[in-house]
Amino acid sequence: MLNFSEVLNDVAVGAPVFLTKNGRGRYAIVDIHDYEKSQATLKLLSELEKGRISGETEGWLSPEEVRAHFRARAKEG
Repeated sequence: MLNFSEVLNDVAVGAPVFLTKNGRGRYAIVDIHDYEKSQATLKLLSELEKGRISGETEGWLSPEEVRAHFRARAKEG
């Protein structure tokens, strides 16, 4: 029986562990920090894509309009 603790002790920090089944990649074990960073990156990219689509369909704001928006919000809070 394979002792996973021993396998993970031999893994370099930041290097994923790939598990295979029938010679093909099946799973990857990654450091939780690396996983959370990749999830945050995916969320950011998704939000940026929403913004791009909104800008293209509803129009872009000028820098002055953005500043005015945030000044108004700062006064509300």
